[in-house]
Amino acid sequence: MSRLGTASTTMLPWQVACEYLSCLRRFAATGRFPAADIEADILDLLSIFPLVLPTENVIPRSLSLISRYSLSHWDSLLIAACVEADIDTLYTEDLDAGATYDTVSTINPFA
Repeated sequence: MSRLGTASTTMLPWQVACEYLSCLRRFAATGRFPAADIEADILDLLSIFPLVLPTENVIPRSLSLISRYSLSHWDSLLIAACVEADIDTLYTEDLDAGATYDTVSTINPFA
């Protein structure tokens, strides 16, 4: 169960939203996405999924995750944010599919 609703609630961690926005901007800079559509696209995403902001506990938790799982800086922050928000499944292509970090299991949506 997440703090924002039922166990089936899909949430958008802040770091993921920021990375998505960064990708849209890179794509726009190379002509792969219309720059004029960036704002509407990110606002649409935010209207669909509740945005989860990090808490003050994310950094200490991320340091613990780094030492226990040898995660990168950004991956440990993302996993820590998920733990703090009671997110139990993270869809990502960046971490080992099927791995569990504390209470967060990872699934590669492209596998």
